[in-house]
Parts: sequence; C-alpha cells; structure tokens
Amino acid sequence: MKLTATLLARIGDWSKKYANLPDRYINRVTEKVYWRTPRGKPQYLPRTIQRKNLYFSIHRPWTQGYAMDNLPHQRQKLVHIEPIKQWSFFRGDRVEVLAGADKGKQGIVKDIIQERNWIIVEGLNTKLECIGKSKTFPGIYSQVEQPLLVTCQVQLVDPGDLASTPVEWRYTEEGEHVRVSSRTGRIIPIPPSSAETIDYKSPDVYIEQSKDTIEKEVLKITFEAKLKTFEMDIMDAMGIKEDRVPQKYYWY
Repeated sequence: MKLTATLLARIGDWSKKYANLPDRYINRVTEKVYWRTPRGKPQYLPRTIQRKNLYFSIHRPWTQGYAMDNLPHQRQKLVHIEPIKQWSFFRGDRVEVLAGADKGKQGIVKDIIQERNWIIVEGLNTKLECIGKSKTFPGIYSQVEQPLLVTCQVQLVDPGDLASTPVEWRYTEEGEHVRVSSRTGRIIPIPPSSAETIDYKSPDVYIEQSKDTIEKEVLKITFEAKLKTFEMDIMDAMGIKEDRVPQKYYWY
C-alpha cells in the first residue's frame, strides 16, 4: 500500500507533462473509487472503496488502455519498483542501450513512464506486433518500441564525446541544479523538447487558440472573499441596515 501511494504521488511528474492535463483530472481517473453497499446494510447506504493495488504499464492513467489494465475485480501481479530520488532522463535526451538486441546503439528518448522507471527510445528495443488479424485478413505488422529500465538498461550520452556515462546532479556557482557526467565532469543540459506537450512545442512561442480562455479573462478577479456571512453579504448588496439588537447570551 505504501508503494502504491508513492507511485500515485509521482504521477504529477515528467510522466504526465506531455499530456498537458490538469492534476485534478489525472488524480480522479487514477483513484478507481467503487461504490458498494456494505453486507447486511440497506441498499441506500453505499460506501466508497478505493482500489490500492493499481497496475501501471506503458498506458497513461488517462487512457483507455490503463482502464483495461485495471478493470474491476481484476488483479495484476505486484511489481516491485526501485525508488529514484532524482529523475535524470528527459524527453529528447540521447541515450545508449546497454542490454538486449540493440545493445550499444544510441537513440532519442521518446516517452517517459516514471511509475515503472521506464523510458521508450525511438526506433530501438522494438517488438513485432500484428494488428487486425482474422481468418480472411493476414493483419498489419508493425514495429512497436518497448520500454527500457533506466536503472540498468540505458545510460545518458555525454554530448562532448558521444559516449555513455553515469550522471549525478550538482549545483553550479550560480546555484543552478544541473546534470553532470560522472566520467568527464561535463554538464549535460536538459533538452528544450522536454517542455514540449501535445498543445505546443515550446511554452514561449505558444499562440492562443480559439478554444482557449484568453489570458486577460483568466487573470480577471471575479470573486473577492470577505469576512461576512451569506446573510450579511446579501444585506450589504441590497442596502439593508441591521437595526435589531442581539439578545445577550453567555457561553458558560
């Protein structure tokens, strides 16, 4: 249960930034709360049961594939995850594969799945899958990238000599938190594509669309909290003055 709670807390990290979805929506679709009437109780007294043992795969929590992996009354095998204190892989990084058929090859990080310590490298560690196969149709075969463990199957590539290297986080003299190659001591910058989402390539060059709420409307203050009760607020709005004398009372 503690492990699941830790994983749920980490969903708001780099794993979900590409989707550009609100945190409250992701938390709601991830909770998996079921309504069930307690045994021996009337049918009008339901209770909520929150599922704890959620299963995370390459499907994001807001997709249909995730819902199929976590159907009601379906239990997946518990996967033990090694906690990573500081995440060091970002979308757009060049990495080298250390295991499998593509060992020694380098590629670009396509997707991040922090809940399983996975990354997907574009064009590497692929698996042949058949879609739409039937008795009358042979199906369509395609190469699908499979996830790689960041703890033992991949390493970042040093941009100075294009060789794989372990990394560590350090602070510069200006106080900036940067990734540094443990082998050469060079700084490995975070690629600009890590800030890319479905809606824009870069936040600085994003152009407001017709479906968006414009910035002026978002920043407009439409409600000011006051230290008044609802009745006092209505009386002030209608110009009603209180002329009644409250009756004395003693709290003791």
